[in-house]
Amino acid sequence: MGTITTTEGTEIYYKDWGSGQPIVFSHGWPLSADDWDAQMLFFLQHGYRVIAHDRRGHGRSSQPGDGHDMDHYADDLAALTAHLDLRDAIHVGHSTGGGEVVHYLARHGESRVAKAAIISAVPPLMVKTEANPGGLPKDVFDGFQAQLAANRSQFYRDLPAGPFYGFNRPGVESSEAIIQNWWRQSMMGGAKAHYDGIVAFSQTDFTEDLKKITVPVLVMHGDDDQIVPYADSALLSTKLLQNATLKTYEGFPHGMPTTQAETINADLLAFLRA
Repeated sequence: MGTITTTEGTEIYYKDWGSGQPIVFSHGWPLSADDWDAQMLFFLQHGYRVIAHDRRGHGRSSQPGDGHDMDHYADDLAALTAHLDLRDAIHVGHSTGGGEVVHYLARHGESRVAKAAIISAVPPLMVKTEANPGGLPKDVFDGFQAQLAANRSQFYRDLPAGPFYGFNRPGVESSEAIIQNWWRQSMMGGAKAHYDGIVAFSQTDFTEDLKKITVPVLVMHGDDDQIVPYADSALLSTKLLQNATLKTYEGFPHGMPTTQAETINADLLAFLRA
């Protein structure tokens, strides 16, 4: 575990365990590297080097007042990979982290990268526009910002207790431990970073980024994702990528790397070994 300091002075916290081919994990909003616990331990035990960082303004990284956009997220990831001199790396991103991975590959190139996987990821574009009629109305994301500003702690309790993990679905057993861990991670981060991050994950258009990527990409998405709707994300991204494999999970929620870790880990491992 350690930190790096970017050229502008932002401190990025990261974990780096094991040896072997590196897997770099990019977490979702508004969480931290801890959200990858189930994957980090699994792939460490399978002989991989596992690395995960806290995005700027999240977790244990510093909380600057600005720079909470996809360009900075991708540049911070590039700074980390350069600092660790990673080669033949596999990048895995969940939700907003999927956007971070896509933008990193397009913005910084693939010379250090072997493969990538994006899980429940936000690309190509979440917000509804004339060019993206299947997106969610901007009012939805404005509402997220309003709830965050009004009572961030309550908002961060309601999301995991409801749609994030599908605990609001009939017959789904809720987990208080998972809800509290989501809340814990989120409250460690900064309100300003999280407020701005809603714009970053919802309004960034990754269409051209996706077209540039040539490495194999596994696109994993649940068809009952209530946060990033499946039809306007995974299906469209798969068509834009040059070398994509789509895996659709019937009934799985947005937070499936946690609630369905066994399935996700096994499928990721098969993709990495292929």
